[in-house]
Amino acid sequence: MTKELDFESIRPYQDHEIQQVFERLKNETSFLDLIGFLYPELSAQRFIDMMMQIKSIRQFQQEVISPYVKQIIKTTTKGVTSEGLEQLDPNESYLYISNHRDIVLDPAILNVIMFEHNFDTTEIAIGDNLLIYPWITDLVKLNRTFIVKRNLPVRQMMESSTLLSEYIRHTITSVGHSIWIAQREGRSKDGNDRTQLSLLKMLNISGEDKSVAENFKQLKIVPVSISYEYDPCDYLKAREFQQKRDNPDYTKTQDDDLQHMGAGLRGRKGRVHFAFGQPINNEFDILKDIENKNEKFEFLAGLIDRHVHENYRLWPGNLVAWDLLNETNEYGNLYTAEEKDTFNKYLEEHLDRIEGDRAFLKKTLLEMYANPVVNKRELSGDSFKTEES
Repeated sequence: MTKELDFESIRPYQDHEIQQVFERLKNETSFLDLIGFLYPELSAQRFIDMMMQIKSIRQFQQEVISPYVKQIIKTTTKGVTSEGLEQLDPNESYLYISNHRDIVLDPAILNVIMFEHNFDTTEIAIGDNLLIYPWITDLVKLNRTFIVKRNLPVRQMMESSTLLSEYIRHTITSVGHSIWIAQREGRSKDGNDRTQLSLLKMLNISGEDKSVAENFKQLKIVPVSISYEYDPCDYLKAREFQQKRDNPDYTKTQDDDLQHMGAGLRGRKGRVHFAFGQPINNEFDILKDIENKNEKFEFLAGLIDRHVHENYRLWPGNLVAWDLLNETNEYGNLYTAEEKDTFNKYLEEHLDRIEGDRAFLKKTLLEMYANPVVNKRELSGDSFKTEES
């Protein structure tokens, strides 16, 4: 097992390091510009003075990060609700594996919910492709974020995956911190939430037991379903699909990532719901009857997906999108004419923000919102949970 010292390159900052980090940040012009944008009511100097008084990571999260996220919730959502935490133990450490919609807000809102339910905040996995400037790395590591290195040569990727796996297992089993990680690399662009086999294979690397089931039981996996009524980045995702259709070699730039982050923070989201499942340890025993190792991971991925899909809260727009896409009125009794009109106007407004093949873009947007319905239908036909359930 890798010693804790070996985690230096990826781990979050600790309490004794924060003043040294603040000394760096207060001299970063780009960071100060960001503060002026995030906290327009505070002068840069006042913010720095406040920051220099902070003594712990938890205090930083409570006094700097959480108030900003709560303001985002207040101004861009119609409320955040949650369920399931009351069935978890605040003194236990879990591996929260969730679907992924928004670059910044998924784990940020989750940690606000944790605070409100007297849980400790989670450590957060973030890809190093988003760490565009050194000060961004400093800022996220102050917020209990650890680094996932991407786009490495094969040999280095294996070494990096081993280190990451050991860090996650060590953090949960020895340090006693919970961790949030998305079920796949990057966000789900099409609304079809599926767990990546490579994620599960990475998690298994650090297991000391020969049994895959025991390796995963040790991590205490809790599936989390995050449901946004509206995805403020949906039109950007649709544009990306068209760009990839028209140019197979298209790749996003750092400026694209910044645009997505900004849209995710500022755009309207409607209602937002977080559903925490139960640890799925008891369901791992089936793995002993599966001989092929790859099939074990396929089973695990399907298991996590099932829990994410079962607990995903559908909004009227999801049902409207499914009916429009399939030219039917199958779910017309579950939404009103006003809700259908509201969703259609929302779609048109977002389509007006981008140029391109409007028919393709509209179909892509409808598929994003309809895919959660498709996944529900695969599980339970049309008897699924809506926001009124």
